[in-house]
Amino acid sequence: MSDDYNNLIILALVWLAYFVLHSLLASLRAKHWVARRMSSLVPLYRVGFNIIAIGSIVPPLWLMHFYGGDMVWEWHGPGLYVANTLGALAVIGFFWSLKYYDGMDFLGLRQIKSGNRVVEDQEKFCISPLHRVVRHPWYFLALVIIWTRDMDSAFLLSAVCMTLYFIIGSWQEERKLVVYHGEIYRLYKTFVPGLFPLPWRYLNDIRLKELLSNNNNKLKGD
Repeated sequence: MSDDYNNLIILALVWLAYFVLHSLLASLRAKHWVARRMSSLVPLYRVGFNIIAIGSIVPPLWLMHFYGGDMVWEWHGPGLYVANTLGALAVIGFFWSLKYYDGMDFLGLRQIKSGNRVVEDQEKFCISPLHRVVRHPWYFLALVIIWTRDMDSAFLLSAVCMTLYFIIGSWQEERKLVVYHGEIYRLYKTFVPGLFPLPWRYLNDIRLKELLSNNNNKLKGD
């Protein structure tokens, strides 16, 4: 086997290790395990998860850059402008979407401040503009950024690995969201595609009012 081939195998295994670790720590099973055995650490779980997620992604990203490999494709001419425009719009879309998220809750700081030991996320069901066209906008925007870049062999392998993980990870995430939000989220899924926007499927104003009305009624019933 050539060194390049061996490098790609190592890179794929490191990405796999990262995805397994990330999925395990994000699962309700892991959170319940901590809650049963070390309940005092539950308010710290989200912060700890974020720290581990950031730290553990460094090795595969570093290997991707270090190994490099032969160039698979590069954008040229009009394609270069289109690719960079799409990538820039995806970055802008990501930062724009941040105002629709509870940053304190996402970072885990609210859980520490309140001492909340509830395993399930406490965010209310809400719909941002991007969530009206795709259920996982951050995953979609990340894929746009990834696939509009020039690709050497290590980057291409990483792009494939990350794409597969976003697909599998979105399925896992949705199982948790159904647990958190129940029938409201099941109805939402019938209106909006999961990972890739489809022009004929989106949450129009009528459907949005219906969804939010059902959610408000559920909250009153609770």
